[in-house]
Amino acid sequence: MPEQILILDFGSQYTQLIARRVRELNVYCEIHPFNRIPAITGDIKGVILSGSPCSVRDEGAPDIDLTALGSIPVLGVCYGAQLMAHKSGGEVQPSQTREYGRAKLTTVDHHNELLKEVSQDSQVWMSHADTIVSLPEEYQIIASTPSVKVTAFVHKTKKHYAIQFHPEVTHSTEGKNLLRNFVVHICGCEQGWTPDLFVEATVADLKKKLGNDKVVMALSGGVDSTVAASLIHQAIGKNLYCIFVDNGLLRKNEFQQVLDSYEGMGLNIKGVDAKEKFYTALNGLTDPEEKRKAIGKTFIDVFDEEAHRISDVKWLGQGTIYPDVIESVSVNGPSVTIKSHHNVGGLPAKMNLKVVEPLNTLFKDEVRLVGKSMDLDPTILGRHPFPGPGLGIRILGDITREKVRILQEVDHIFINGLREKNLYNEVWQAGAMLLPVQSVGVMGDERTYESVVALRAVISVDGMTADWSHLPYDFLSEVSSSIINNVKGVNRVVYDISSKPPATIEWE
Repeated sequence: MPEQILILDFGSQYTQLIARRVRELNVYCEIHPFNRIPAITGDIKGVILSGSPCSVRDEGAPDIDLTALGSIPVLGVCYGAQLMAHKSGGEVQPSQTREYGRAKLTTVDHHNELLKEVSQDSQVWMSHADTIVSLPEEYQIIASTPSVKVTAFVHKTKKHYAIQFHPEVTHSTEGKNLLRNFVVHICGCEQGWTPDLFVEATVADLKKKLGNDKVVMALSGGVDSTVAASLIHQAIGKNLYCIFVDNGLLRKNEFQQVLDSYEGMGLNIKGVDAKEKFYTALNGLTDPEEKRKAIGKTFIDVFDEEAHRISDVKWLGQGTIYPDVIESVSVNGPSVTIKSHHNVGGLPAKMNLKVVEPLNTLFKDEVRLVGKSMDLDPTILGRHPFPGPGLGIRILGDITREKVRILQEVDHIFINGLREKNLYNEVWQAGAMLLPVQSVGVMGDERTYESVVALRAVISVDGMTADWSHLPYDFLSEVSSSIINNVKGVNRVVYDISSKPPATIEWE
């Protein structure tokens, strides 16, 4: 294992962002629920305690035994800071003044290693309902704001640090300096975790793990499955068997385009046309979850049938990435339900295969960096995410071949328009939704009563949060006209200007 920072999650919405910031320092880190602390080995150089929506004063509030962390450095963030103070006899009370949003540091102890290169008036981001009123004797204050006296503090003899603001968000303008001070200077991490090193170590590990075994894997043409397959292929070559299933819910011409895109990569891939099986399974279904389950079950049946044509397969390859792993574990104990379309859930049990997931420690942007390190096609690496159920969750209501045709044509015009206007790479994800409503229109001298489509484009880093993309009005006008003039069955186009949260990226 590489040297790492351990992040203990108390349920904060920002926990994954802490991990991302540490990774940006080329230091490996892992997130674990506070109630499932792994063994503290020599590889763990430091611990970060996350924030939480809870109060340390609540009955049954998240808690840990700090002595179990040994003598390694600890950084408490918001709830983590309050927990450290509370457990040592300090006083934590509800805030009397507003402590949410931007604030300025007014005093900063620059002699303390945590705050080197953090300015006297540095902007920080507060987000807590409680505050630390008094500290135990063994701690001392090292930073304050006008309304929060105990903004940052440190143990007098141990390497225990705490802050009542979030250094991981961009609103804390010098937060990265603080995290670098903790991770690199205090914990002593070497900043050697790079994409090249990941590829080298992962391929070596896969060779050892898989040996001469055969692996079967579903490919989608997306970033995650392509990079995962490329890593496995580097390790075992021809013993990797890839399958790409046409579920009838892909984008226009996507089936052939995906197969063509893998030419020259040396991957052993088979395309399977299973459109009719999926349309039959979806017939009459309108509930989003029922549609997802029908698509998932049909995919499992088709993939299982094709995989059994290959003899002696022992492993199932998957493009699982780190957010999938994190989201499948609750800080309150048992696993929570993973999205029903997550990868190819259900296959390992049905097929009695072991699972190999070479990307399950990486965030989406890290996957792209690894793919770039392997010289993969930039077109594939830059491809927008596309949902597992495909257009099945972009057609609201029941699914028919005609609705798929309409949405494919709309989507084709929208996505091609983004490419032609050099807007595609400025958008994290884009697509169109076919709504279960019709509206009145006029074409020529005739009255029409046809479908409404919604265009959706968002900017994001990993899909955990997203903002709607402010596409130029002229572009939206041009695309709308092109859709209405060229796609029979559509007479109205709307643009979704909702952010995530509160809305999701997909509509179902």
